[in-house]
Amino acid sequence: MIELNKIYNEDCLIGFKDVDSNSIDLIVTDPPYKLTSRGTSGSMGGEFWKGDLAKNGQVFKSGSLDISNWINECYRVLKDGTHIYIMVNDKNLTYYLKQIENSGFGFVKTLVWVKPNKICGRWYMTQKETIILARKGEQRPINNAGTSDVLFTPNFKKLKSDGKNLHNTEKPIELMKILVENSSKENEIVLDPFMGSGTTAIACINTGRNFIGFELDKQYYDIANERIQKALAEKEVGE
Repeated sequence: MIELNKIYNEDCLIGFKDVDSNSIDLIVTDPPYKLTSRGTSGSMGGEFWKGDLAKNGQVFKSGSLDISNWINECYRVLKDGTHIYIMVNDKNLTYYLKQIENSGFGFVKTLVWVKPNKICGRWYMTQKETIILARKGEQRPINNAGTSDVLFTPNFKKLKSDGKNLHNTEKPIELMKILVENSSKENEIVLDPFMGSGTTAIACINTGRNFIGFELDKQYYDIANERIQKALAEKEVGE
């Protein structure tokens, strides 16, 4: 088993090899799925990916990673009777659901995260993101059954000194905290194969969970570690 409460700067397909089977209590992740290709015009009041990456339906230089390459590893490392949360867009939802089923997971339901910002498109403006909840093995209720499957959590993105986002697809800590608290207990282990700016790790720190994460991009890896150290310091002061 690899060291807990640490992010590794490597491809999750490599990192998974060091994670023991049936050792993880929860997986929460926002994978680099393929986006709908967009141009470079205005945003009509919302976010808009610009440049060659956007034209190819990508946000990150490393590109997207097909779920079929990593979902079986998620199933292997999770304990029986545990949950996995995977964020996805409309374009990939049907494909993701099929791959999740093929891997052995049991589909539970989809959650909807409603965002304050809107992204323009050809039909309706997009203001939500889908979160797939699946289980390994037996049914397991969430810890707070009163939680709605529609989550209204503001997404106030943090900026670097140059005014740019810390991470293009950064999720709010409060959103990850809801998922972590509902599907794990204190001191259990939460894995995020695509850690990004470290939001899942911070949610774990704030709720007394252990975490393991992988992040391929060195820039985001450094940002995540900086945020994690700050969260640990703030928690220590609070105690």
